[in-house]
Amino acid sequence: TIGQDGYARTVFASSPQLGGGSLLYALELLHKDGPFTQPENYRKANAVLRYSRGYANNGFSISAMAYRGNWNATDQVPQRAIDAGQLGSFDTVDPSDGGKAHRYSLSGTWRRTANESSSKASVYVIRNQLDLYSNFTWFLVDPVNGDQFAQPDRRVTSGLNASHTWHLHAGLPASDLTLGVQLQNDNIFNGLYNTRERRRISVTREDHVVESSAGIYAEAHTRWNDTLRTVAGVRADGYRFDVRSNLAANSGTAHASLASPSLNVIFAPHPNTELYFNLGSGFHSNDARGTTAAIDPATGDAAARSPGLVRSRGMEAGLRHDWTPRLQTSLAIYRLTFDSELTYLGDGGTTEAGLPSIRNGAELSNRFKPLPWLAVDADIAYARARSRGAAPGQDRIAGAVEGVGQLMLAVEPRGAWSGAAGVRYAGPRPLTEDNSVRGGGSATLTARIGYKASSKLRFELEGFNLGNRSDPAIAYYYASRLKGEAEASEDVHFHPLEPRSFRFAAVMQW
Repeated sequence: TIGQDGYARTVFASSPQLGGGSLLYALELLHKDGPFTQPENYRKANAVLRYSRGYANNGFSISAMAYRGNWNATDQVPQRAIDAGQLGSFDTVDPSDGGKAHRYSLSGTWRRTANESSSKASVYVIRNQLDLYSNFTWFLVDPVNGDQFAQPDRRVTSGLNASHTWHLHAGLPASDLTLGVQLQNDNIFNGLYNTRERRRISVTREDHVVESSAGIYAEAHTRWNDTLRTVAGVRADGYRFDVRSNLAANSGTAHASLASPSLNVIFAPHPNTELYFNLGSGFHSNDARGTTAAIDPATGDAAARSPGLVRSRGMEAGLRHDWTPRLQTSLAIYRLTFDSELTYLGDGGTTEAGLPSIRNGAELSNRFKPLPWLAVDADIAYARARSRGAAPGQDRIAGAVEGVGQLMLAVEPRGAWSGAAGVRYAGPRPLTEDNSVRGGGSATLTARIGYKASSKLRFELEGFNLGNRSDPAIAYYYASRLKGEAEASEDVHFHPLEPRSFRFAAVMQW
């Protein structure tokens, strides 16, 4: 594949038979500069090697994967500099921002299926390395050297997933009962450093983190009769966070555990109609360093600790209906609450307080085939996100998108030709808790046309942002200071959509 803005991508893959099984190997190489004044110069290499024997439900596979990437980063720019003509939308303030990463993994899976039971297990080990350099405020904190910081991260992740299912289908009710376990350990060495043009100036913090977790779960899929099914489950998770910091006060060990039940009820009063109701709880985990924090590493002030696990609760009701063989609709309404939005900020080394939150939303999806060769997908979703317990007029959650939608058309192969086109929309969002500053929505139009020259060769032409919209892809509101500015300014900082571009691909099979 070749395209504008220095885009080039090649993929090679093959899957020969070997030793009674199948050997899959593939390699992807990619380069991209993007439309930015300073080329992104993103270089990516992906490789996979997998050997498998048997079938999807009776067999095994062993996989090795590798990824390497290097890039320059053009981060968001302040609106005031655009308005004053100091910067263009695709300019960069700190040209030394960017990073490099690599990831190597080895994994294995095994499955066995018998008449009345089935089992599966997988193990994995992953090595990650990341060096990330960022500067979002430029000269706000350090007017001399600038505010660039580095976040190096070296980690090895290993884990095990295993489950066994009993198929109890002698009569009604018929059930599938599953018991499972998940184990994971992360051994992490990371840090936070003040830098200038990627050279370290000072240390904010250095940490060795060992995060271990274990989860066990039980789940029962039951078909009570021709119209009623349920899925009931419960899961228990335990975490251990062990932190060894260069600041002794921030070292320590923390533990957290939660039980999470769930229940799904599916009722089908008609062959073309299905009603469902889901109710359950879960959690999100916070950065281990926040669970033992006592001192702000940047200022030396006392710091609040963050909980290791934050409880969430959700409920959803929905409808799926086939109006005709050509038109299907699904509708869902939901509520999701979190006990806390307290989060650990890795780029500042501190914990940021957040109130409990609630999100109410609705999603509507339609698939329509007006012609045998044409499919139309229309999806819209709306979410109302609010903080609970906030002062009047201060309950918005910054960055929470209020609505999204997409309209996609796909032309199934008609002889040698095929194609697709679609528009995606992301709605406006508050950028501040009082909703006084808002980010606008964005819409992008894409299209693809394909031509099959022979049984072994096809060509594709794909266009992105065909309307050449200049909407912000992301936007934030915070204080920053550019070089030469006497004082800091609170402002909208945004990253634009990439302009209209085209890519041409040739695919050969043999």
